[in-house]
Amino acid sequence: MSKAGDVFENPVTGERGVERVGTEESSGELLVSDLYVRPGGAVVGEHIHPVIHESFTIVHGRVGFRLDGRESVAGPGKRLHVPPGMVHDWWNAGEEEAHVVVEIRPGARFEEAIRNSFGLAQDGKTNAKGMPNLLQAALFARAFEDVLYFTKPSRAVQKILFAVLAPIARLLGYKGSYQEYLKREPSEVVEVEPWPTPEQESGSSFSEQPQQ
Repeated sequence: MSKAGDVFENPVTGERGVERVGTEESSGELLVSDLYVRPGGAVVGEHIHPVIHESFTIVHGRVGFRLDGRESVAGPGKRLHVPPGMVHDWWNAGEEEAHVVVEIRPGARFEEAIRNSFGLAQDGKTNAKGMPNLLQAALFARAFEDVLYFTKPSRAVQKILFAVLAPIARLLGYKGSYQEYLKREPSEVVEVEPWPTPEQESGSSFSEQPQQ
């Protein structure tokens, strides 16, 4: 589990996360990260969180979002809330590094998925977009289907395809989750400002759709 100040990086997607609230401190209920994304960087692909609430606050730069098919760009000061079940994708839409505060509730299982995703990328086991091969993806998808699933191919096709590939992947030594990635030390540990308590937050429940 993570602690405030832990730094985790994905060298393929260009994401660098600095934990503000780690899952150890919140007992897995909350994960808050300062996420820095280089120009051209993006999350792995359009996806859905079945039960997770995800909020974004743009601190610096321009960030492109696609929410339920509607695409737009948000700048500093904008806050967005992505409820469970909403199709979404986001990326750095500017020419400088973007800084976004990401809040995840609950955070524990999401963190496990991200630690595996980042670990695979760090070990050179993904493509240029950060996606693992089909055999690895089959087991990852089944292990973390409660956390997220991608929109392409369709959900029905994914279930059939991954059900066929999963036994083969296991025979070849692939896993859905790797303890070595969950236990891998952060790339560094830095000092961060304390995250405000609910009583200290002002306007934290505010959310809006991004504007052009």
